[in-house]
Amino acid sequence: MARKIHYGIIGFGAFAEHTIAPAIRESSNSELVALQKHSLTAAKEKAQAFHIPHAFDSVEALVQHPDVDAVFIVSVNSQHAPATITAARSGKHVLVEKPMAMNVAEAETMIETCKKNNVKLMVGHMVRLSPLVLRMKELIQSGFIGKITFIKSEFIYDGRLSHRRWLIDRNIAGGGPIFDIGVHCLDTTRFLLDDEVVSVKSQLNPAPSSIRTESTAQLALKFSRGTIAGVFCSYAAPIRRTFIEIIGEKGILSAENFSWSDNKLSLKVVLRENDKIIEESEEKIVIPNLYEKEVTLFSESILNKTPISIPGEEGLKNQFVLDEAMKV
Repeated sequence: MARKIHYGIIGFGAFAEHTIAPAIRESSNSELVALQKHSLTAAKEKAQAFHIPHAFDSVEALVQHPDVDAVFIVSVNSQHAPATITAARSGKHVLVEKPMAMNVAEAETMIETCKKNNVKLMVGHMVRLSPLVLRMKELIQSGFIGKITFIKSEFIYDGRLSHRRWLIDRNIAGGGPIFDIGVHCLDTTRFLLDDEVVSVKSQLNPAPSSIRTESTAQLALKFSRGTIAGVFCSYAAPIRRTFIEIIGEKGILSAENFSWSDNKLSLKVVLRENDKIIEESEEKIVIPNLYEKEVTLFSESILNKTPISIPGEEGLKNQFVLDEAMKV
């Protein structure tokens, strides 16, 4: 039987229970063997309910277990760096949820520690793996819609309904919707353009304090090759919605719910010439479980000793932008 990478989930909350654990189980080259929660009693209850062999109440105990090859860190943002460093020092590979860290310094330390201990570090920007996003990138790179002048993206939802009560706590979350969901828009835009941000301007409401994050934010970004991009993200919305639009000199690409996983989405394409529509189409694209896909790719890179598709360095580039956006 083919070898599988054995995972331990650090921070086994609702998101891990409903999304990450099933993704690992669906992966053909991965197996879930351990979980960690702050309460050992609660950890053992969840392990029994989900038929997971090992349960722990500390990161240190989980990463020291010989059955664990890699960890998927799904804990609160402030614990991403400490958990990554602890896992790396125990020789465990790390797949960490976004945002990668609380700040650039933490992200840099995570990368350095993983390199020093010869373990792999991947950041969970699974939207990059979406066939919808890959199709948009293909059309952009082919020059189909001409030179890209502007990309706007949006991610909103009602944060008041979230079970993550720490979302607006600056010391735990680092940032509000910028860190939580705006980072999906940022990373997808960087990926589509294959370019880096050189200027960041932000509007945050309310202005972040030492203890509270913003609830709504808008970012104005400029990339090195001149493209302008805008990101709008908010917890103060009555609906959950994501949207992206890429404007080129010859045409426009747009997609609702571009960040969704395990769904069927539409990519709208419009070409114009002399202010007249010369082509208008809509492509239906099937999106697999992107979380399963990222786990499978990470396991492949470990098993085959190949480069990671979304390494820590990509998370670091996002972190530079996030840190700059939070300055008020």
